Amino acid sequence: MPLHLNKPALRVLGIAESFERPCALFADPVSTTPSPPASSRSMLAGVVMRADRRVDGLAYARASVGGDDATQAVLEICRRLDRRDINALFLSGAAISWFNIIDLVAVFEEVSRPLICLTYEESEGLEKYLREYFPEPEEKIERYRTLGGREKIRLKTGYDLFVRVHGVTVEEARILLNKFTLDGRVPEPVRLARMAARAARKVEEELASGSE
Repeated sequence: MPLHLNKPALRVLGIAESFERPCALFADPVSTTPSPPASSRSMLAGVVMRADRRVDGLAYARASVGGDDATQAVLEICRRLDRRDINALFLSGAAISWFNIIDLVAVFEEVSRPLICLTYEESEGLEKYLREYFPEPEEKIERYRTLGGREKIRLKTGYDLFVRVHGVTVEEARILLNKFTLDGRVPEPVRLARMAARAARKVEEELASGSE
């Protein structure tokens, strides 16, 4: 689907996650054994937002912390929403849920919408961490390498983002991100998806602890 940047009812789907990181990831940075995560599942949320900042869609999915099912979780959100009026996807990160790597090409090919994967900091890459924390990291490393490089863009807010794009140019991505970013470097659909994922995870954890 072509991207019409001046479409009045332009809609994007922002997807972000929330999970509790393994404590040993920070306590023992040289360990070669992945520590058990505080929770084995992360919560993903997808928020549909129009260019006028109206939210008119929300869906959830779960992924395994440290697992290999992030691609399926992203696609599950898209299927649950089942929206043909979404014009583009914003993904917050390609290696989510403690190195659960999303196959961006697979997502792009299934949803047939421009995809912009966002990261927020300079990075030397994740391969060394994959080797440190996983005893058999080869498959994760191969998936990580297929992601390709990132492009740095400067938003109207003065902040930089690093993007991987499919079905859209880097300049078109910059224009689209500027339409949905009010301040800082996080577009509003992604910011709200983060909040929704965090709130849903907290409620789920409280309900689980109350039933014990």
